Amino acid sequence: MNEILQIMLWPFLASLVLAGIHAYLGLHVVERGVIFVDLSLAQVAALGSAVALLSGHDLHGRSAYFLSLVFTLIGAGLFSVTRSRRTRIPQEAFIGIVYAMSAALAILIMDRLPEGAEHIKHILVGNLLAVSSWEVQKMALLYAFIGTLHWFWRKPFLAISTDHEEAIRKGYRVKAWDFLFYATFGFVVTSSVSIAGVLLVFTYLIVPSVTAMLFSENVGIRLAIGWTMGAAASLLGMYFSYRFDAPTGATVICVFGVLLAVLALVRKLAFAAR
Repeated sequence: MNEILQIMLWPFLASLVLAGIHAYLGLHVVERGVIFVDLSLAQVAALGSAVALLSGHDLHGRSAYFLSLVFTLIGAGLFSVTRSRRTRIPQEAFIGIVYAMSAALAILIMDRLPEGAEHIKHILVGNLLAVSSWEVQKMALLYAFIGTLHWFWRKPFLAISTDHEEAIRKGYRVKAWDFLFYATFGFVVTSSVSIAGVLLVFTYLIVPSVTAMLFSENVGIRLAIGWTMGAAASLLGMYFSYRFDAPTGATVICVFGVLLAVLALVRKLAFAAR
């Protein structure tokens, strides 16, 4: 027991921090119908890391982080201006294009590096077990700050996410608020991807929010369900990872998928019994 605590304590605390902010952001993403925006922004951040590596910087260094952040903020700006009620092209199409182009460019860059395959694996699944106490504390402070901003800006953010047309009628400057949302989202994604990888970050964002939507329309209840599921999946995933000597990120993702399937079945049986 002491051994597993020593190995898993900080990774588990990191996963709780990730679950806390991403379950909330996922609520907005699902309501906006831009399911793959996290995956796309995460891949843009990964492209920034690839460019930093090609330029001779350390993947975990400050230069790589800031270059990833610059790329992510550019993506945030692009997503904020492509959302329009007057276009026939859904925003999800632009998000998918950005993801595909970023992934392709990152692969082309990584192909030029001596350990490119290993870097691609790190970008996809991260290395949660290697997270340090300082990284967890730094991430928690950043996400607490961003969470505070979202608390103060909750009315326009929720209005735009839940009813875009009504938000326009109320006079909200939608593009400006969208940029603030995607920019703060970008800060979260840039930090998360460097620790957990693209796939696990996407899972923390979408799966708890989708699960919560199965059971409630109330924002507070959905957040509580999302946070509870994130904590449970993280704990179980890390235990199974340790027990069966499996990759941590991939194991946690699979546990999320199993929990979603079980809870969806429970909901279906509960409604059928009425």
